Amino acid sequence: MYFIHLFSTSASINLSIVMQEKLFLQQLPFVIIIWISIILLPFSIYNRKEKGQLEEKLEDANKRISELVKMEERERIARDLHDTLGQKLSLIGLKSDLARKLITKDPEQARLELKDVQQTARTALSEVRKMVSSMRGIRLKNEIQRVKQIIKAAQINFESEGEFTLTNVSLLTENILSMCLKEAVNNVVKHSQATSCFISIEQLWKETVMTIRDDGVFKEQKEISAEGHGLIGMNERLEFINGSLQLLTTEGTTVIIRVPNDAKPGPNREDGK
Repeated sequence: MYFIHLFSTSASINLSIVMQEKLFLQQLPFVIIIWISIILLPFSIYNRKEKGQLEEKLEDANKRISELVKMEERERIARDLHDTLGQKLSLIGLKSDLARKLITKDPEQARLELKDVQQTARTALSEVRKMVSSMRGIRLKNEIQRVKQIIKAAQINFESEGEFTLTNVSLLTENILSMCLKEAVNNVVKHSQATSCFISIEQLWKETVMTIRDDGVFKEQKEISAEGHGLIGMNERLEFINGSLQLLTTEGTTVIIRVPNDAKPGPNREDGK
């Protein structure tokens, strides 16, 4: 059908040129443009189809990578739990059995065994807390590496400025900064249609300032709420450490995040206190 349409269109144009119709000759440039667009139509359809297939393959690859990362993290957690708790729980079980047997024969020795059980349980609890704390703590320098991969996969140009290894900042603050960075970059990739993304971080005397800027479009507030941009969640996290978020929507979208150095959870504090 395409070739029949192309042949009939070409024949009509040639016939009109030969007959030198005045109205047709006046519209000849527009006719030629339409004729060229008809010729290029299959290539456009092919490119669109190819782009769709590549996007599907990229999405599948990202899903597989995500699943592999989850599996690796589960295995690491399982190993850590086994190494941390396995031996100590076995020791607690053995000493508890021994104390039960000695409780009538040698109460003093049984008391010492139970004291060891208590100390071992406290040590195990402390190690578990440290392990959970390290799991929750996301370093900004590690998050920026993951962000680079996400932006590159989305075919967005990435630019950065500043040192992403922070000083005078608590692990909680750095963790919240990392989560806000991840959420902001997800917004850029999913919603902005941007071609470039710029991320900078600057440590001042009193505060740390992180900026995420893109050259894309910003959707209206009702669209943000409907599609869950996470700006409310970012604000709530930042309020917990007395931080703030500023949103600029001129010439693209700019998110400016400010957190006080050595911030701690709690009510707002005055400067110098």
